[in-house]
Amino acid sequence: MESVRVNKDIFRERTDKLRAAGEVLSTEQFSRIYEQYFNRVYKYIYYRIQNQYEAEDVCSQVFERVIVNYGSFSEEKAVFEVWLFAIVRNAVTDYFRARKKRFHFSLDSITELIWPKPSPEELAIQVDDHQALFQAFAKLRDKERNIIAMKFAAGLKNSEIAALMGVSESQIGVIVYRSLKKLHKFLGTGGLMDE
Repeated sequence: MESVRVNKDIFRERTDKLRAAGEVLSTEQFSRIYEQYFNRVYKYIYYRIQNQYEAEDVCSQVFERVIVNYGSFSEEKAVFEVWLFAIVRNAVTDYFRARKKRFHFSLDSITELIWPKPSPEELAIQVDDHQALFQAFAKLRDKERNIIAMKFAAGLKNSEIAALMGVSESQIGVIVYRSLKKLHKFLGTGGLMDE
């Protein structure tokens, strides 16, 4: 019990120092940020991690980092959304470093986020198409999968992705275009790409 008191005291000291510096995120500000960005942050993390429970953990870590690091945010350096998704991207990178796993893409997770759940008959018909799409995504480079995740799962604009990746907006557009073209090529006739 005593260690808990010590930790609370340390937390109170840190909070008092932040308040004195004027860097604390108010409850109302955090609520607005959370409500506005939670879905996009969670979808991006879930798309990359492919595990609901671990995605929830990483998402909570992201918002904890937002609270702790809000004092370092500067509108002169970047817009808030870019700063937030830099934290998100770093949290996902930390997750993979900690687990030393190779990235595995799951089509089921992304289709659940985008399309309504199909009937059992439709699922049976789509199994072959899904397998082909799994294989096609696996052929993309990690950078391409990451950019596709930011573009379509997190809903970021090319300019925001460019700011996160440290490249030009036109380069992101080219990568997205070429990645989609590669997927079209990998899928042969284009089947799912034309729908």
